[in-house]
Formats: sequence, structure tokens, C-alpha cells
Amino acid sequence: MADGRERIELIRNRVVLKEFGVQNVHTTDFPGNYPGYDDTWDQRRFEQNFRIDIVRLEDDTLEFDMIGIDAAIANAFRRILLAEVPTMAVEKAFIYNNTSIVQDEILAHRLGLIPIKADPRLFEYRSTGDEEGTEIDTLQFHLKVKCTRNPKALKDSSDPEELYLNHKAKDHAKFSPVATASYRLLPEITLLSPIEGELAEKLKQCFSPGVIEIEMVNGRKVANVVNSRLDTCSREIFRHDDLKNLVRLGRVRDHYIFSVESTGILPPEVLVSEALKVLITKCRRFLNELDTVQMD
Repeated sequence: MADGRERIELIRNRVVLKEFGVQNVHTTDFPGNYPGYDDTWDQRRFEQNFRIDIVRLEDDTLEFDMIGIDAAIANAFRRILLAEVPTMAVEKAFIYNNTSIVQDEILAHRLGLIPIKADPRLFEYRSTGDEEGTEIDTLQFHLKVKCTRNPKALKDSSDPEELYLNHKAKDHAKFSPVATASYRLLPEITLLSPIEGELAEKLKQCFSPGVIEIEMVNGRKVANVVNSRLDTCSREIFRHDDLKNLVRLGRVRDHYIFSVESTGILPPEVLVSEALKVLITKCRRFLNELDTVQMD
């Protein structure tokens, strides 16, 4: 009975990587999908299991774990970060005199990709039908630049870097508040039996550095899983017949590792907070629609 329950628990909570495929990728479509488990929605149980752990926070990069949610919610959060958190960008470009080799359309497009370091929370959306911008919804810039010869350049120089001033366009970021926003499931590596000696060394080489470490026990080398988070799930283990049946590779179904990199306009922790606000607003709107339907 215990073995059967453990097997169901594995199916419910783990995605298992096999040599020629991936198992348990389906989700719970309805309550009672798994024998012996009640998967009906429980607010209290969700609040007990759900948590967010900050793993790494640097200048423009944030890595955190979101635990206890479904893949649909995790992906909705990622898409909100990419496309629905407000940001400031060039929308209209009026070009009066362009004598460069860059066409007007290309120049306008590149201007639209420049991240503007302005906090969008200090502005308002323009009202429907308003053609003219105001100080509460619009920023106005003037671009005045000219490519000229460098008077300090050496006479015999042929390097454009020395001969000219303002002769290049800068690199531009994507039109998004984040440079990248991605997630992955937490890897899980389970040793099904002790792996010792030279086989332990071979096992260590199958994974990314830091995943498997070797320790001496009674004079013998023994392999241990130290940090499965660093694993890339390459399935290199399945190339070795003497190892592939001793290890189970999986991913925890409801444990998402998020990585958010800001373009520099807002800190990544602020972007995550704003994305959560957008998600909450969507949920409230949906609940209001349900209430309206029930009243009708």
C-alpha cells in the first residue's frame, strides 16, 4: 500500500526525465484525479503551502523561487512581466532633418527601443481621444547630434574611431521593462542506491559542477547530491549503462525558479511587485465578472 501511495505521490508532484522521454507532464484537470487525494480548491491549504523565497538580488537581476502554484499561474506571471508592466518608451518620432545614412523609419524604430529611465508609476495613461500629450502622460525629447571630423585626429590616421565624432549608433534594449524574465522547474536528483569508487567519479562528471560531490566514507569514495539546483537536466547519465538505472532525474512540479533581469528603468524587485499588482487586478476583474453573471 505504501509503495502504491509513493508511486501516486511521484506522479502528482514530480516530472520524471527518462532516457527517451519525459513522464508525468500532465496536470490535475479535476478533483479526485488521483486515488486517495482530495485536490479540490482549499484556500487555507494554498496559503500554507505557497511561498516566495528570494535567492539572489543584485543591481538589475533578481532570482527567486515561487513554490506551491500551478504552471498556468507561473506562466501568466512571466507574461505579465514581459508585456503588461507599464514602462515609458518613444511612441511618436517627428523627424525634421535627417541627413544620415539611416532611413527615417529605421531611426524611429531604434528610438523606440531605447529604455527611458522614468518611473511609469508617476504618470497616467492618456485619456481615450486625446491627441495632444500633457505633462502627466507624456515625455518630450529633442535629438540633436551631428557627425563631424575630429580636429585632434592624426593626419595619417585611417581609423574611423579617431577620424570622426558621433559616427556610431548605441546599442539598444528591447521594448520591455525586463531584459529577460524566465522560469524553470527545480531539478531533483535521487540516487536509488549508493554509488561508490570510480563509479562515483564518473557520476560527478555527468552533471554540472557543484551538483555531485565526493566524500570519503570508511576509506571509500561515495557520491552525494549536494545542490541539484545547479543541474541543467542534460540527461548525460543515460549514456552510461552502469549508471542510468541508479539515478532518477526529475523536476518538482510546483517549484518554479524565476530569473528577472531589469533594463535599468526600475529595480527587478519593483518590477516583480508591479507584475503581482497587475495579476491581482486581473483576478479581481474576473471575480467581478463572475459575480455579474450570477446576479443576471
